[in-house]
Amino acid sequence: MLVSSDVAMSDKKAIAVILFDGFELLDVFGPVELLQFVPHYHLEFYAPSPGKVRSSQGIEVIASRSLTDLEGADMLFVPGGKGTRTLVNNQEFIERLNLLGKNSATVASVCTGAALLAQAGLLSGYRATTNKRAYHWVTGFGSDVSWQPSARWVQDRSRWTSSGISAGIDMTAALIGHFEGQVVLQEILDRAELTVTTDPSHDHFAITP
Repeated sequence: MLVSSDVAMSDKKAIAVILFDGFELLDVFGPVELLQFVPHYHLEFYAPSPGKVRSSQGIEVIASRSLTDLEGADMLFVPGGKGTRTLVNNQEFIERLNLLGKNSATVASVCTGAALLAQAGLLSGYRATTNKRAYHWVTGFGSDVSWQPSARWVQDRSRWTSSGISAGIDMTAALIGHFEGQVVLQEILDRAELTVTTDPSHDHFAITP
């Protein structure tokens, strides 16, 4: 059973969600919907500059904190979206992401967020995947990344990467099960009335060699 939501802040696990102009809404709010059910997770939105951040769909979301306010987190969560196409070449952002990733216990991405992680050197020596429609673009970034053309999501030690958009929800469910156990995960899925893919190799959208 989930414990009471009355948990001291010092006992909470910090989940830092990175926002940027052109982020994909479902990349963020699908996983956030599941993560917020865990009482000892404290979620906070960060952006290059605090304030309104416009999604790919034109919806504005408030990021309460700047990336410069963050040194690291228990979990660093990076979405994808159209904005990654320009952000991947923003040296200041990439350098900050590199620092944050190195100082975070777990680093996760959805969709083309993997391009940002790869460009920041955070996937070097790891297996990873990404949105199959953008696969050839994303896999052009980073060095020594073992890109997986057929995977709904990939966990390699402290790195979690998922395929396109809705795959981030499946990955997040697996991540919660990994850290909190299957009993907690199943209660969350029941509360959300959600059925997820549990096999990371089950990828209908795989890239064929």
